[in-house]
Formats: sequence, structure tokens, C-alpha cells
Amino acid sequence: MANTFTQVYIQIVFSVKGRQNLIQKSWREELYKYICGIVNGKEQKVYAIGGVADHIHILVSIKPNIAISDLVRDIKANSSKWINEKGYVLGKFQWQEGFGAFSYAQSQLDNVIAYINNQEQHHQKKTFKEEYTGLLQKFNVSYDDQYLFEWIE
Repeated sequence: MANTFTQVYIQIVFSVKGRQNLIQKSWREELYKYICGIVNGKEQKVYAIGGVADHIHILVSIKPNIAISDLVRDIKANSSKWINEKGYVLGKFQWQEGFGAFSYAQSQLDNVIAYINNQEQHHQKKTFKEEYTGLLQKFNVSYDDQYLFEWIE
């Protein structure tokens, strides 16, 4: 796209189906590298990726040649297929339907990257539900509890 200039940074958040703790530390980094490959293959850029056993956060810059929902669909489809082919979980691995996408200014990137890189420590104090609903509230996203992720308490 000649003469098209953009600077759009998005934090994408999604969870394992049923919020099961299936993403093990032993293969988590390999999963993150695989997801980075998916994003790079779509000509987008990953700035940070991190999470815990039941969900992940990805900070990306998005060009105007792809819709966020298409990128997330491809990440989820390809990474779940990869996890299943590797046999990392008993049964079938799936990501939960839906995702959160939150935009940031370039001046906020260092803080968002630090936040994503410190997910383990962050979730010693806060549940994923508290984190996710906090993001929705911070960004003034209207939501109905019945349409949020399936929460296992």
C-alpha cells in the first residue's frame, strides 16, 4: 500500500478453553516462538508475548493489510494445531472463543512490554478474571458478564 503510514499497537489477550491450566512452563517458550512465527508470517510484528498456564498476552503492531480478528483466528488455529500435533496435552487442546484487543500509544510500549513479561508475578496477586475485567473497564469497553470467557472459579 503505497503512501500508507500507520502506527497501531495492540495487546491481544485470550485464554485456553475452559480456562484450563494447560500451557506448561516446559514448552511455553516454544509456543511463544511458534506464535511469533505465525505473526511474522502475516507481516506483523510481535513486541512482547507472555502469559501463564491458562492465557496469553501478545503485544503486536498491526499494519492495515490485516484485520485483528483474522490475525487472532490464524494464531489460535495454527497454534492449537501445533500443540495437538506435538502431543503436549492429553486430549484435544483448544483456545476459548473470543479475545480482547486493547490499543496503546508508542509512549506506553515499555510499560505494556514489562507488564506482559511479568505475568507470572502479576498473577500471584490477581486472577485472570480480575485482570481481564480490569482491562475492559480501563479501556471503557462495554461488556455483559454472560458473554465473557467461561470462568472456572
